[in-house]
Amino acid sequence: MKKSLLISLGILGVLLLTIMWGVGKYNSLVKLDEGVNGAWAQVQNQYQRRMDLVPNLVATVQGVANFEKSTLQAVIEARAKATQITLSPELMNNPQAFRQFEQSQGQLTSALSRLLVTVEQYPNLKANENFLQLQSQLEGTENRIAVERKRFNETMQSYNATIRTVPTSMIASFGGFTQKAYFQAQTGAETPPKVQF
Repeated sequence: MKKSLLISLGILGVLLLTIMWGVGKYNSLVKLDEGVNGAWAQVQNQYQRRMDLVPNLVATVQGVANFEKSTLQAVIEARAKATQITLSPELMNNPQAFRQFEQSQGQLTSALSRLLVTVEQYPNLKANENFLQLQSQLEGTENRIAVERKRFNETMQSYNATIRTVPTSMIASFGGFTQKAYFQAQTGAETPPKVQF
């Protein structure tokens, strides 16, 4: 009788330890997932900063006579397209939607770059204090976006690696944790842009 009680207690102890281990692993996955969400929120924060700066930049540039309207229109349209995509944590779980979001942000970046290159032809605009401040803020924001994307990818790498390793992958599968998409360079980004004046 004592032997069967000891065996039962041993089995119960192992079962309890296994459950505690599983709960610990699950909780660590939740923390990693929240880290990913926090990193994503910082990326969104910087994109929002850029979205807030663009109308001020466009309004300042519009004040200069004879400025290329097609360049301004491209910036306005790219901003409008970028704001149409709803930013949510679920976006990271949908690779196609994530790529569309990245593509719209890339188009806005490209339009802004063309705008800043075109500005070089307008000495009055280059001397405008409001424009210079906005340009500086926009350049700073682009750098912040790059830093936050890098941090996001680092957080994502840790998360994706953890949910794919054994035995944590079993807990991740049971808990519904799935791989998430990384930020990637736009197609053609490896080719330097041609700037002509």
